[in-house]
Amino acid sequence: MKILLLGRSGQVGWELQRSLAVLGEVVALGADAAHNPDGLCGNLTDQAGLERSVLQVRPDVIVNAAAHTAVDKAESEPELSLAINATAPTTLAQVATKIGAFLVHYSTDYVFDGSGSTPWKEADATGPLSVYGKTKLEGERAVASTPKHLILRTSWVYATRGNNFAKTMLRLASEREALTVINDQFGAPTSAELLADVTAHTLRQLQAHPEQSGLYHCVASGETTWHGYAQFVLGEAQRLGHPLKAGPAQVTPTTTSSYPTPAKRPLNSRLTTGKLQATFGLTLPHWQVGVARMLTEISGK
Repeated sequence: MKILLLGRSGQVGWELQRSLAVLGEVVALGADAAHNPDGLCGNLTDQAGLERSVLQVRPDVIVNAAAHTAVDKAESEPELSLAINATAPTTLAQVATKIGAFLVHYSTDYVFDGSGSTPWKEADATGPLSVYGKTKLEGERAVASTPKHLILRTSWVYATRGNNFAKTMLRLASEREALTVINDQFGAPTSAELLADVTAHTLRQLQAHPEQSGLYHCVASGETTWHGYAQFVLGEAQRLGHPLKAGPAQVTPTTTSSYPTPAKRPLNSRLTTGKLQATFGLTLPHWQVGVARMLTEISGK
């Protein structure tokens, strides 16, 4: 199997280079052509370059792990968000159909309006609140137009590599004696490592059962708020011996309305994963398992 991976240096893309390697040859591309093999294009704003590169590689599978994920910046640069999150997936869907390749794509809880408290199912009505959410939904719809596709909607993604919420909390807690964190947004922190491993597992099964192509929700099990997430991070950090000025008890809850941002966030980012688990025989671990593992890894314990 030959796999073309886009978004090589992102959180999910980095982990995919590891997980997909057991399936076959992986051609991993980033936005900077100078670091790509054979002058291939991994820049999602260059539609002609993308199509040319896919036709040159002629992969069995295209995995698009690249996206414009700067949620607030997307409000002021909607054209760039549209190009990366919607137009590029449309190009990839068209060329994947042309060569008969599988197309894997990642989407987000931001396609929903965040109302209620019930976990969202794949078939629930969408209603994005932000430019980011709207462009990601357009990308989803484009990818779904190709016969062989896998779309994984996820939420609150983090990784050991790069910046993330947990690392920010650790830094702030080492500098301040008290923190204030939002407690009315609900979701499940999901590791890039988990997403990459699920992708590899599902791709292997889809090769034998292409009729299982479609849209699936993929998040760690359980749920929390950003406030609860912060408290867990600081509690684990204390256990691991991190020197902190603020611990879990010094994290004060606040509301989304008290912390305005350019992009409106969904309050309910819960996603039900029953379809994914039943179809592919998976058990998704509790979110605390992955976060604890990441904290242990970054602490070097």
